[in-house]
Amino acid sequence: MLHIWLLFFYSIPSRPVGSRIKVWRRLSKSGAIQLKGAVYMLPYTEEHYEFFQWLLSEITSVGGEGTFVKAGGIETMEEGEIINLFNHQREADYRTIEKRMEWLKRKTDSVRKGGHSKDTKKLTKEFCRCEKDFKEIRKIDFFSSVYGSTVEKRLKTLQLEIRDISGADAREQSYIIAPKGIEDYQGKIWATRKKPFVDRMASAWLIGRFIDKRALFKFIDEKDMKDMDKNTVTFDIKGGEFTHVGNLCTFEVLIKSFGLKNKAIKKIAEIVHEIDIKDDRYENPESKGIEEILQGIRKIAKNDAQALEKGIEVFEILYASKT
Repeated sequence: MLHIWLLFFYSIPSRPVGSRIKVWRRLSKSGAIQLKGAVYMLPYTEEHYEFFQWLLSEITSVGGEGTFVKAGGIETMEEGEIINLFNHQREADYRTIEKRMEWLKRKTDSVRKGGHSKDTKKLTKEFCRCEKDFKEIRKIDFFSSVYGSTVEKRLKTLQLEIRDISGADAREQSYIIAPKGIEDYQGKIWATRKKPFVDRMASAWLIGRFIDKRALFKFIDEKDMKDMDKNTVTFDIKGGEFTHVGNLCTFEVLIKSFGLKNKAIKKIAEIVHEIDIKDDRYENPESKGIEEILQGIRKIAKNDAQALEKGIEVFEILYASKT
């Protein structure tokens, strides 16, 4: 398949230096490759087109000038050569991750051989940062370089080794979550605590979207639990049928209980876990933004029902963005 390319040309005053550095960093972060001088290139997408539009406005605002064009190719270069330029640049990025992984590997081996066990928490945090940075590079690895796939495999192996010495998996597996049948949970009333936030909002979305499409939700106090009828299912409440188990939040428990296997749901689970549990297990850059949106909903919602409804809408939008 022949690609369409975006070529970006610009010039900018030498002073202040900060403006030049800012533009360079924006281009570097976008994954653009530098051809010659101040000529940069990205594969054509609507997002890249919009990025160059905004960057051009910024350059103009500081006294610079520029333009960008769409092109089907470059006369002096084969398409394969262009793709190799992108892959080589990503390889350099991946090598910085590899160096950090090598350090983590040495520390992990040291702990396994009898080093300080207290170092495992530090190792886990550093691995999460390393994984986060790897994912950022993967986003701009436009042609899925072989080198990136190799680093990803090594990263997963390292993750298993760190989890092994920290005992994280053992702690999680010590809790048994009984499987449930979706057919047994149709047309139910789902009761939860008042003042819903991330775990209850996400769980309600998951229930209505994948478990019980005719679900009705209501809010109760813990003391009301004993008065529930057989058609009412309790969730994210102390002693409820679906609630926290070990270090898993209610959203994760529902996923495991009903055997929901979906990559988008898994990504959302990481965000919900990070906001709700705050144990540094995941470092997802989206979490902070989602948390702030949900906090805003709590402030403007007229009642719990409206807060839950708006929270469900947020997670439906988030799910759509990941599918």
